[in-house]
Amino acid sequence: MCGLCCRAYSVVLSFQEWLNIVKNYGVETTATGLNKLYLRRKSDGSCVFLYRLSNMHLCGLQHMKPTACKLWPFRVLTAPKYGYAREAAYPYLGKIFYVYADSACVGLRYGTPVWTFANQTVREFVEIAIGTRKEQRKSTGDVGLVQHLIPVRRIF
Repeated sequence: MCGLCCRAYSVVLSFQEWLNIVKNYGVETTATGLNKLYLRRKSDGSCVFLYRLSNMHLCGLQHMKPTACKLWPFRVLTAPKYGYAREAAYPYLGKIFYVYADSACVGLRYGTPVWTFANQTVREFVEIAIGTRKEQRKSTGDVGLVQHLIPVRRIF
């Protein structure tokens, strides 16, 4: 929830992600490149959907977060690209995927991963990357905000 990734990187969208965002928020929330679609950035360089609440940076697209954002700070590849192939290898459904972390993420903790991360969270990242899973459970922060609803009274 530091918001660094939302300020430092442009978010590439699939066509379906772009279409959903445009339908809900308008085309002005997106941008186009030569052959890619992106989330628009504010004048300060941050994502148009990045909001600050106290010390936290929150995503306004949490309910329809793009895949690139769901995967951050990880990249899931079908072939080793950044070295350390043995360490990055993750077997899943008879295939080997290579999971790399972007060292620019200040939220990463290095060392031997705990069992739940190695066996559940990384699996979730792989499933999101290959498209067999949409929702995040293990690989997203729990802000713990309590939504206070205003009670509605009938007047008729």
